[in-house]
Amino acid sequence: MPALMIQGCGSNVGKSMLVAGLCRAARRRGLGVAPFKPQNMSNNAAVTVDGGEIGRAQALQALACGLDPVTDMNPVLLKPESETGAQVVVQGRRLTTTRAADYPALKPRLMTHVLDSFHRLAAAQDLVIVEGAGSPAEVNLRAGDIANMGFARAADVPVVLAGDIDRGGVIAQIVGTQAVIDPQDAAQVAGFLINKFRGDPRLFDDGYRFIEARTGWRGYGVLPWFPQAHLLPAEDALDIAGAARPGGVTVACLMLSRIANFDDLDPLKAEPGVNLVMVRPGEAIPGDARLVIIPGSKSTRGDLAFLRAQGWQIDLAAHVRRGGHVLGICGGYQMLGHVVRDPEGIEGPAGETPGLGLLEVETVMTPDKRLARVSATHAASGLEVSGYEIHIGRSSGPDCARPFAHVEGRAEGALSTDGRIAGSYLHGLFASDAFRAAYLAGLGIAASARSHAATVEATLDALADHLEAHLDVAGLLALAR
Repeated sequence: MPALMIQGCGSNVGKSMLVAGLCRAARRRGLGVAPFKPQNMSNNAAVTVDGGEIGRAQALQALACGLDPVTDMNPVLLKPESETGAQVVVQGRRLTTTRAADYPALKPRLMTHVLDSFHRLAAAQDLVIVEGAGSPAEVNLRAGDIANMGFARAADVPVVLAGDIDRGGVIAQIVGTQAVIDPQDAAQVAGFLINKFRGDPRLFDDGYRFIEARTGWRGYGVLPWFPQAHLLPAEDALDIAGAARPGGVTVACLMLSRIANFDDLDPLKAEPGVNLVMVRPGEAIPGDARLVIIPGSKSTRGDLAFLRAQGWQIDLAAHVRRGGHVLGICGGYQMLGHVVRDPEGIEGPAGETPGLGLLEVETVMTPDKRLARVSATHAASGLEVSGYEIHIGRSSGPDCARPFAHVEGRAEGALSTDGRIAGSYLHGLFASDAFRAAYLAGLGIAASARSHAATVEATLDALADHLEAHLDVAGLLALAR
């Protein structure tokens, strides 16, 4: 099975971007290539063409390969619902909800699905590039592992370790990983690379040689910081907000504790006329915000309580009194109504929670989950938009008579009587260029003429160029066996 696995010496070392760049580089060499991540933990999911869900990073990697995303690219997706529990999605569909302490008992069963998906992908492609999760140095999690060395050895896939020099201590990251992992796991490692270097890479020559000498592993290069990374969809909500732009109009988004499916924000972040502010816990909603976005959430009632604990409901009321606009997306839409009921305890303890009362709607959580890629028509502008739905619950009420959009002939979402408060279950709206421009114009914000899709494609090409210039890409791809 021709495959290569990129594992990291820690979380957020750049594995997802490295895999995306290698996928695009392989594709440009004429290879049929697909991404694969055995296990991902993220509430930022993408809806696949086969009607399931996978991590958003794998959807971007699929784009780098020129493929539509399918559930086999991320067979196990863990979606945290609380500090100690997560929903387990297997090959695109919810299997169960489990506590972290009980998850290890599931892993042997899940490995069967992981290998099944991997072999199916590998049989259809010339090459599969695999992304690990976290770090193989977390040896306390090694028993039954399906995400790193457990998978690599089961599938006999060579591993390259990526270290993050921007964090500091990269020599210890790589040498220390070799020191703590099992010798048979270490034998699966074919080499290492250094990521996120700032400045002159030659200044690390001595450190690079030290790692090679101490580990016996081959180095595949030192990769400088990729400055265009912010133009690609963010995997972590903490990576979304950018630097303030002089003259930009403030759009604020609440950083909910279980924020989910926040790819809606990426196209806004890239707009020169927009200052996108992620309002973190303990911070006030900026008084100059023209639009406040309440994003999706994996736990609507839980995040309603979290929102109130920050005092954001007071800020929102003041924002509305000043004439500001509010857009609730998915879970955020549900929060805008008068009440969220969960009689069956689907998202947590059964019960109901008062909403913000900014829309005349109410929501009832239901066991069935809607997963669909959709085309819609924005009611106010008549413009076509492409997006996706990924939610449980149904919302109804008087304000639904003024829909946000129409999807396949049905009304979708709701608007307040003055049109300043809007709710919708549609994710990904702002990736539609004409709609984004019209929506921003309605807020008095001039949009650029840029194409979001073309920008992402160009950035993936630039990422592949970046890897080709600084890493031994040919050597890395040659490792696949």
